[in-house]
Amino acid sequence: MTTTTEAPTSTSTPAAGRLPHGVGFWVIALAFLTEMAFCAVPTPLYAIYQQRDGFPTTVLTVIFAAYAVGVMLSLYLAGHVSDWLGRRRVILASLLVNLLSAGLFLVWDDVAGLVVARFVSGLGIGILTATATAHLSELGAAARLTKGRAAIVSTFANLGGIGLGPLVSGFIATGSSRPLVTPYVVFAVLLAVEVVLVALVPETVERREEGVAYRPQRIAVPAAGRAAFWSAAAAAFAAFAVFGTFTGLSSTFLVGILGQHSHLLAGVAPFILFMAAAAAQVATARVATKRQIGLAMVLAALGLATIAAGGIVASLVLFLVGAGVGGAGIGILFRGALTTVAAVADPTRRGEALAGIFLLAYAGMTVPPLLAAAALTVWPVVAVLVGLLALATALVLVSGSRMRRV
Repeated sequence: MTTTTEAPTSTSTPAAGRLPHGVGFWVIALAFLTEMAFCAVPTPLYAIYQQRDGFPTTVLTVIFAAYAVGVMLSLYLAGHVSDWLGRRRVILASLLVNLLSAGLFLVWDDVAGLVVARFVSGLGIGILTATATAHLSELGAAARLTKGRAAIVSTFANLGGIGLGPLVSGFIATGSSRPLVTPYVVFAVLLAVEVVLVALVPETVERREEGVAYRPQRIAVPAAGRAAFWSAAAAAFAAFAVFGTFTGLSSTFLVGILGQHSHLLAGVAPFILFMAAAAAQVATARVATKRQIGLAMVLAALGLATIAAGGIVASLVLFLVGAGVGGAGIGILFRGALTTVAAVADPTRRGEALAGIFLLAYAGMTVPPLLAAAALTVWPVVAVLVGLLALATALVLVSGSRMRRV
């Protein structure tokens, strides 16, 4: 889930006391990966919180949605400020914000604390994604790495990080006597170490000394490209609705339908989804956009149908296979949405158009999971799962078809 910004001036040699650009590239990639993994650490732990405190699934989804709201607010208000404040400073700020979030998870673990901690984590991620993507591109160019390598590393740091977070957290929780403490301690230590390392990375943006008139992000698309923009926005909304629902409610579905209470399995399911999305994006990078979107529609529809079948017949194998196939399709679809918007946007305001796509995408991560959680209070788990997947499939097919006609 990456975007790009227009790269300001970058330096060819690191300042005294800074790491070489090539080393800095991998430090930023590690920090990017760790922060994205941290944002998904609670995924396999939600069932433990729910069992301990006895709150309904609706509250569980509110806790998850607080993260998406934090991302949207941060992206809207500060997703672009690294263009004049500098990449390294903003990434350091995001690390510190997520370190604060880890502390909140440790010391304030009732429902209110979980909502606040998730919201704070979202604030940190909102200022990270575009900044880290741009910094990796600029550091890679300064180190004479190929553009393809920088793009691949950025993709895996982003989506791969979200996939690794639940897997690592689930593994730690399975073997720990304090499953609601140890995962956050581990990531707090990693984040603290990376604060020191990132402070040594070369800056790639010359900080502007003159005053900059602040304004939030704007959505700016030429009139001729608005139909394509809204088709891409619908596809992004659908993609993140699947990502969000699967991440926020996978434990509920595993327990309610399949009777699976394993914390590790609760981490494996989203790991498969997000790693498949990342791998598919890389594997299809050289495929023409319209062919990508067509392939995405087929894979997403097939994968979502397989997940639904797994729910109906209570098959763990079908559930996980569907997550992999559907994740691949959703990953390609989202990259196709970004490519479509980048093509129709004004080149001088492309970053703002892409920011608009991310804002609408994170709305997809917020609204459908909340509706699904509310529906679970009225209808059986299987009916809610099948209904949600049917709606997501319809939105994927309609939005994909419209993008292919652009």
